[in-house]
Amino acid sequence: MVKIIQASELSLHEVKERFNLQEVGDDSFFWEWQGNLPEITDNEKRWLDQIKADFVSLAEYPLHEEVVKLFVLAPLLSLAGLARLPFLTVAEKQIEISFDEDNQVIRGRINLLIIYRQLWVVVIESKSKRLDVMEALPQTLFYMMGTPNQEQPTFGLLSNGNRFIFVKLMQRGELRYALSEDFSLQSRRNQLYEVLAILKQLKGLVQGG
Repeated sequence: MVKIIQASELSLHEVKERFNLQEVGDDSFFWEWQGNLPEITDNEKRWLDQIKADFVSLAEYPLHEEVVKLFVLAPLLSLAGLARLPFLTVAEKQIEISFDEDNQVIRGRINLLIIYRQLWVVVIESKSKRLDVMEALPQTLFYMMGTPNQEQPTFGLLSNGNRFIFVKLMQRGELRYALSEDFSLQSRRNQLYEVLAILKQLKGLVQGG
């Protein structure tokens, strides 16, 4: 009988051990989020300031992840140009990875997936504001390993609406991943500027600059 394991139940240690996945500490591995990022226009800054102000107001009450998606992630993706063609948005996509030797299947659903020419650009895993955003890392790494294009890097974004961490996964050769800086809306400076610039950077790289 096949044993079904839910991706949401995986720990980071289990993901690393099962897939022989290694974290890379060298900044040059995940260079895409650093330096020479696209400029953010004054109009975009006004939108981002409003998004932050709205979130700060809403955060006075417990926030469901659907509220986070609506008021934070959706406008960010739109401003980055990832919510329109040629990018395709897919919600609640099921991913399965089988292990014949153990008669096991790991199964889960991606919250939001942005696809371009079969390259998975951004995997969004949002969590309640009350939870540590890093709790989504094991599940997101599993989802990212389900990409059909394993020759190219896959990029992910973890967010609980308050914090944003980018992930890069490489499957060519050894399985390796790295994390960006932790961007927070609790910073006095609006770090959504950097988040949007990184999303634009990833978009440009996928489209060939």
